[in-house]
Amino acid sequence: MKLNLREVTTGLKFPEGPIAMPDGSLLVVEIEGTRLVRVQPDGRQETVAVLGGGPNGAAIGPDGKCYVCNNGGFNWVHQDDGYHRPHGRADAYTGGSIQRVDLDSGAVETLYTHCDGNPIMGPNDIVFDADGGFWFTDHGKSYDRLMDRGAVYYATIDGGFIREAAFPLITPNGVGLSPDGQTLYVSETETGRLWAWPIIGPGELAKAPWPSPAGGRFIGGPTGYQRFDSIAVEANGNICVASLVAGGISVFSPDGGLIEFWEAPEPYCTNICFGGPDMKTAYITLSGFGRLVALEWPRAGLPLVHQGFVAA
Repeated sequence: MKLNLREVTTGLKFPEGPIAMPDGSLLVVEIEGTRLVRVQPDGRQETVAVLGGGPNGAAIGPDGKCYVCNNGGFNWVHQDDGYHRPHGRADAYTGGSIQRVDLDSGAVETLYTHCDGNPIMGPNDIVFDADGGFWFTDHGKSYDRLMDRGAVYYATIDGGFIREAAFPLITPNGVGLSPDGQTLYVSETETGRLWAWPIIGPGELAKAPWPSPAGGRFIGGPTGYQRFDSIAVEANGNICVASLVAGGISVFSPDGGLIEFWEAPEPYCTNICFGGPDMKTAYITLSGFGRLVALEWPRAGLPLVHQGFVAA
């Protein structure tokens, strides 16, 4: 099935991490542009903050500030047709971090760069729980002939608590929570796998035994060759995974299995989020050509706990 899209704005430098705001605007990060940007309903772009590195995912916290996964940056391939794509760890890479941005002033703070002495290599995506803490993925970095093994972390907004919750994972990317907040979902990019864990406490996951590589329950994978990116959850519990290569949105049942695939017009279909008064507007980043698009989704999305929307 093809997505029936309308363009919100274009000319962004590899946008990801869209957040639908109650006032009708959207926040996005630009990995290549290194900015947090507010996009107004008429498509106007306003710089909220310059973050450096490679801002990759974002979420609104309980304090109303924006929390950003900064992967430290990539090198870039610029094609003649205007298409941009990441290519390996940035030559100027100095590490990944979790940043906090005051949306009013644009002030930026760095909260975390390490966990238990281990550096956070490439933070990618983030989701808050009802207790005000957040889960985030560390995708790792690929460089020369090497690839970091990734992990899932849990942290608090005061900068004083961070815990490794799942390790090792192969390029963990999207992260989301079930409607009851009791299950954590994580997608892996290079394997095209979607995993689930029961949550048993702040930063604590119930683990399945071997042969699960990190204790997760396998939910599903794509049909054919796909690489998975970010996650959004529907109000009914379905998991929507932005899918790369034959770009689009893969929709999975929480019980396991692929329900449907929505085809996008370019390979780097990287993120999906929900907004609007009925939560049936899906906003999608088509990052290679720098587009933020919208469409009417057939089912309502799940409001994020600090997003400002109220479930109907």
